[in-house]
Amino acid sequence: MKLFESQHHFNYSWEQVTAANWQKYPNELATHVVSVDILNREIDATKNTLKTERLIACKQPIPKWLRALVGGDEYSFVREISVVDLNKRTLVMKSANMTMSHLLLVNETVTYQPDTELPNSRTIFKQEAEITAFSSWSGICNKLEEWSVERFGQNAKIGKRGFETVLKALTEKWTESNNAVMEVGSTILREIDEVNDKTQEVLHDVSEITHEVISDVSVKTNSVLSQVRRLGNVWSRN
Repeated sequence: MKLFESQHHFNYSWEQVTAANWQKYPNELATHVVSVDILNREIDATKNTLKTERLIACKQPIPKWLRALVGGDEYSFVREISVVDLNKRTLVMKSANMTMSHLLLVNETVTYQPDTELPNSRTIFKQEAEITAFSSWSGICNKLEEWSVERFGQNAKIGKRGFETVLKALTEKWTESNNAVMEVGSTILREIDEVNDKTQEVLHDVSEITHEVISDVSVKTNSVLSQVRRLGNVWSRN
């Protein structure tokens, strides 16, 4: 058995990385991943966790010596089970190969969690794999395991660069969306202010008109009252 380990960080928050993980494939660099299908999803509201089971199909050429030894083609399938834990702020993905597992078994664990130094803006990525070959000849086992470790290292580098492009693209979209929302909000506020200004103008105009009407009514009322008094005086003399 051989071990493969890799660790690096992404300059994005854990929330951004976790959201982008579901959009990781396909990307222009990790072309060996040809499809990702969700088989099952479970939400545990009491624990704030999301468990997802996926089937990942890959296509990569294998060495001629390996093809001559075990046959097979360039396609392989991997079963992955991941758990997002909102309380712990962790994303843990465990996977194992389904293709040629009787000859070579690869158990991989990937963990995303916030960097303790920059928990809101940087995420630590940890990758561990146990690679075990099964053969009655130790020489073949060693060769299979060494090839797998080398392939793992190549894919890890490609995967990191590919995920960086996905994170960058999604961050730009999120920024554009936020800016659009901010612009819509500003437009609504401006329109509300304009409506308020117009309302104040209308209220002012109504107030002036009402004042003029009341004044006019008051003048006419006083005139009528004066005429009534004069008539009253005339009647009293008669």
